[in-house]
Amino acid sequence: MSIQAIVKLYQQAGQTQKLVNTLQKENQKVQLQFLAGSALSFCTAACYKNLEKPFLLIANDKEEAAYYLNDLEQLLGEKNVLFYPGSYRRPYQIEETDNVNILLRSEVLNRLNSRKKPAVIVTYPAALFEKVVTKSELSKNTLKIKIGDELSLDFINEVLFEYQFKRVDFVTEPGDFSVRGGIVDVFSFSNDQPYRIEFFGNEVESIRSFDVETQLSDENLNKISILPNVENKILQEKRQSFLQYISSKTIVFTKETETLFNTLNQLFIKAERAFKEQTGTLSVGQPDTLFCNGKTIKKDLEQFNCVLVSNTLSTENAGQAFTYNATPQTSFNKQFELLSKHLKENNLAGITNYLFCANEQQAQRFHDIFDDLDADIQYNTVVLPLYQGFIDKDLKIACYTDHQIFERYHKFRLKSGFSKKQAITLKELTNLQISDYVTHIDHGIGKFGGLQKIEVEGKKQEAIKLIYGDRDVLYLSIHSLHKISKYNGKEGKVPKVYKLGSKAWAKLKQKTKSKVKEIAYDLIKLYAKRKMQTGYAFNPDTYMQLELESSFMYEDTPDQLTATQDVKADMENEQPMDRLVCGDVGFGKTEIAIRAAFKAVDNDKQVAVLVPTTILAFQHFQTFKQRLAEFPVVVDYLNRFRTTKQRNAIKNDLADGRTDIIIGTHQLVNKTIQFKDLGLLIIDEEQKFGVAVKDKLKTLKANVDTLTLTATPIPRTLQFSLMAARDLSVINTPPPNRHPIETRVIRFNEATIRDAIQYEISRGGQVFFIHNRIENIKEVAGLLQRLLPNANIAIGHGRMEGKKLEKLMMAFLNNEFDVMVSTTIVESGLDVPNANTIFINNANNFGLSDLHQMRGRVGRSNKKAFCYFITPPYHMMTDDARKRIQALEVFTELGSG
Repeated sequence: MSIQAIVKLYQQAGQTQKLVNTLQKENQKVQLQFLAGSALSFCTAACYKNLEKPFLLIANDKEEAAYYLNDLEQLLGEKNVLFYPGSYRRPYQIEETDNVNILLRSEVLNRLNSRKKPAVIVTYPAALFEKVVTKSELSKNTLKIKIGDELSLDFINEVLFEYQFKRVDFVTEPGDFSVRGGIVDVFSFSNDQPYRIEFFGNEVESIRSFDVETQLSDENLNKISILPNVENKILQEKRQSFLQYISSKTIVFTKETETLFNTLNQLFIKAERAFKEQTGTLSVGQPDTLFCNGKTIKKDLEQFNCVLVSNTLSTENAGQAFTYNATPQTSFNKQFELLSKHLKENNLAGITNYLFCANEQQAQRFHDIFDDLDADIQYNTVVLPLYQGFIDKDLKIACYTDHQIFERYHKFRLKSGFSKKQAITLKELTNLQISDYVTHIDHGIGKFGGLQKIEVEGKKQEAIKLIYGDRDVLYLSIHSLHKISKYNGKEGKVPKVYKLGSKAWAKLKQKTKSKVKEIAYDLIKLYAKRKMQTGYAFNPDTYMQLELESSFMYEDTPDQLTATQDVKADMENEQPMDRLVCGDVGFGKTEIAIRAAFKAVDNDKQVAVLVPTTILAFQHFQTFKQRLAEFPVVVDYLNRFRTTKQRNAIKNDLADGRTDIIIGTHQLVNKTIQFKDLGLLIIDEEQKFGVAVKDKLKTLKANVDTLTLTATPIPRTLQFSLMAARDLSVINTPPPNRHPIETRVIRFNEATIRDAIQYEISRGGQVFFIHNRIENIKEVAGLLQRLLPNANIAIGHGRMEGKKLEKLMMAFLNNEFDVMVSTTIVESGLDVPNANTIFINNANNFGLSDLHQMRGRVGRSNKKAFCYFITPPYHMMTDDARKRIQALEVFTELGSG
């Protein structure tokens, strides 16, 4: 039975048919009761299919809206479902608007203005809070172009300037346009991709959308609408609430209306406060012209057919009530015997079981687990992620979701519109300064001379000017961008620039090729030597290993999956493993280590996890202990905080084989530590260990499998891995719903610091404030306390007593205080998902790796994170410090570390 068959069941259900008949009439107010989890998605889809009217679903918040959006996209197809988000984080913070959200909002307004089939729109209070331009204003501000239109280029230029589009060499984001000869490229706010309009004289000859990155055409179009940024709050157009904009035939589904009105009122109070605090010279509209409060939306809702989804009868909404019988999915706490029993009971009661899985691999895991349990159960697996499971006793169906059974984090997918990784070649090109060195694959190193218009066969074309030795000039067409790259060489060393046509570049390339062959030969010898060694070959995965991997809270990213498979394949091989797992901070390297450690313990071997700092040893101990709590594994840790008595007990347990996994700092390589049967050594943040520790490790790991984890490998390690002297796994994909960290360089400004901390605390988050001088750390904490009298502030540094520091870290992890003022003791691997703002004082005094690691302490959940580098003005820094800060400011994308 397919997913559409379940939708059909809901379409044919008696309650749905009564509901549909009621909603055919005008101005109906009805209530739906007992539609738990994704049963609401199925019911909405069924009503939409039966009614063919526009629908609006108002969820309680953005996250819930995104989950329902994903459900409905799968049930009705992506073309029939639209997402209407809020455009920015705080009222009047115009510079902090989000282009992706503006695109999505404009797309919805554009669709409502067109005569296309009605759609289901999913939204939430913060999006309804913002008013939109009226339909007449939008039509007036929309430039419609179709093939065959007579338009002058000057007219288009003027209109786009009026719409506040900016003219650039290459379009890379919404609001950009460029004119090259008879070609106009424009990135409208209502489309994911920019348009390329070609003119023949003044006539529009062709229109097509194109890919920003490759500059290649995507599809031919007959007509397009170019929308300005309709969310621009400086513009003085007339505005109305979104509910006044949509068709009066729309059927509105709302969850808790009280929550909706309260949220809108709170947002409106914040907007009024922000308006009063305005200091800029820009004239912005009054709150009541730009935003809606609860009263406005309540009044607007009265003109629609409204469906209130609630489990309690509302006295205010005296409309007809329709009662379903869908209860939430039972909680199984990862107990598969309980799940198996439950499914059998359903079979006996004539209820069909469906297991909704995120991917084929999860479906296979269910089959393996039930095979191991020898359970004779009737169930269907459906590879389709669903928001929440439910059991509908009237329709005799039980829909379970894999993420609830395994207690995993379920990710939602939102359209990211144009993504930053596009246009990287163009971005680099526009970032190139005149006289920067570039390498051309055929002609060698030259100097960048800027973009110039040249005439080719009577037509003007844009080309890149490259200057070579003896003032030779080469013009390169912008369609040959792939042939050049920015020169990467030794910092400060000026490269040799040859004449065009000289044989020097060809000779240099030949010489490099032979050198590479020489290295390859040495490598093969080295590799052969490695293959001669024999270690221990671990057994294939058992049922327990499968259960551990299934119980991971998050869905594996593709790279994580590959890295896990590589590590396990290495362990099952009889040659000793020597693998480096390289992934950016917060990309899930620890989970790979936990799986490898469990595999070793499952084969009766011991595991040593070597970490650089005392705090990290404690944090890893907590993580390993929590992940392996359901399994018979003994985990312990060793650092300077343990007493002599505890240390001696740990040493005895290791020698007798009573401890399976030991986590510790460099004390683990001490001669007094003896293992009964060490099978795996895991080294975390390997760049932090000195040569002495690494030499001691060699004696420890002669034939032991070794797994090294790092976000910032030292050049020697990376070189070894790239040369295949060690195996390398790279984790490039960020975890689901992870946002890039917004990085800003600021001066020490009390108002900025106060506002940023206040914003973080207001959304229930926590803040790190790094100050690396113990002498005056208390003064800094005192200053913050003066700025934020209501904030709970704590101080942490390496000179504190061990137990005290551990207690402090645990309190911060448990959200017991808001701001942690500390030294760089938090730098390596500390994982506090609720901390999403970090300040680094005197950031110019830190190295690049340290700054990147510290920035990685935030942004470890699905909230937007902020990192502030507090520095003196650029002219007061050293050249190297300035370059470090600028590099971190530019490379903020996920995985750019």
